[in-house]
Amino acid sequence: MEKIKIAIIGVGNCASSLVQGIHYYAGKDPDEAIGLMHGSIGGYGPGDIEIVAAFDVDRRKVGSDVAEAIFAEPNCTTVFCRDLPKTGVTVRMGHVLDGYSKHMEDHPEHRAFRLSDALEADHDEVVRVLREAGAEVLLNYLPVGSEHASRFYAECALEARVALVNCIPVFIASDPVWAQRFEERQLPIIGDDIKAQLGATITHRMLTDLFRKRGVALERTYQLNTGGNTDFLNMKNQSRLESKRTSKTEAVQSVASTRLSNENIHVGPSDYVAWQNDNKVCFLRMEGKLFGDVPMNLELRLSVEDSPNSAGVAIDAIRCCKLALDRKQGGAVYGPSAFFMKHPPQQYTDDDAYQMTEAFIEGIPG
Repeated sequence: MEKIKIAIIGVGNCASSLVQGIHYYAGKDPDEAIGLMHGSIGGYGPGDIEIVAAFDVDRRKVGSDVAEAIFAEPNCTTVFCRDLPKTGVTVRMGHVLDGYSKHMEDHPEHRAFRLSDALEADHDEVVRVLREAGAEVLLNYLPVGSEHASRFYAECALEARVALVNCIPVFIASDPVWAQRFEERQLPIIGDDIKAQLGATITHRMLTDLFRKRGVALERTYQLNTGGNTDFLNMKNQSRLESKRTSKTEAVQSVASTRLSNENIHVGPSDYVAWQNDNKVCFLRMEGKLFGDVPMNLELRLSVEDSPNSAGVAIDAIRCCKLALDRKQGGAVYGPSAFFMKHPPQQYTDDDAYQMTEAFIEGIPG
């Protein structure tokens, strides 16, 4: 198969797990490899993904080969594929805007953000790099709260005629105006806000759907998450969290039998615990009533390595985006967006989203 050429915005922990995963699975039989949701999608395996461009704004990453930058501080995710060959792709200085929070500079060196003094790339420069690199899919891994920066890069993708996988909770694929603009350019977009392979929100959704199917009245619920990576540190700035809370809460509300009042549901990032590094711990509680109005409650603790937990989903989203490009399908890709993302253009149950995604992969009209 030909390579799927991708560009990455933000070379953080998620990008590290993705790049490691591309190499980790490249030499394996995809149909027998452990940990993949799909070994092959349209004939494309994980090893068919090629990084052709990358942008960041941290001085420890800008100017380095991607294979080195993914291990630079403040990245702290698990290393499961250390011996990577150099990619030949140098991380370029991106455009800053709101792509980082100022409070990130005030932490110990190994976790703090350090803005590069390299000249910022403007719109024309980003478009030029994407075109010259032959990028087909742009992957948005900017920090939560990067509203203006995400839209800046979406504009660049449109002009460079590059598809977009939006992994963060800035509403682009789920905004009809943006989705229409991508459709007019015959460019697919998958988004918004990536679900983990088996993480807090997908587990919360599945249990909420189970309550609905089994006739249990869900009365109140919370999801409290802690972690020690830069994502959690970034989210200590409460002003950057509005879209994240909306995305995670709506992901659960959309599968409940009856929408809960705001005071009876809390789904969202909770606190930064430095020593957890990239480990994310979820504390989940659900309260409801069974037959005869008899009360019940469920409590669950889930511990996962955050970034690898999303990388396999990103690998699938990239390959589905490539399939849409091959088929000249522009605009929001509904099935994969609903299956892979928390805040898609249209919410479906995970069972329905899974079936829609399988049909999309098989080329069955929806």
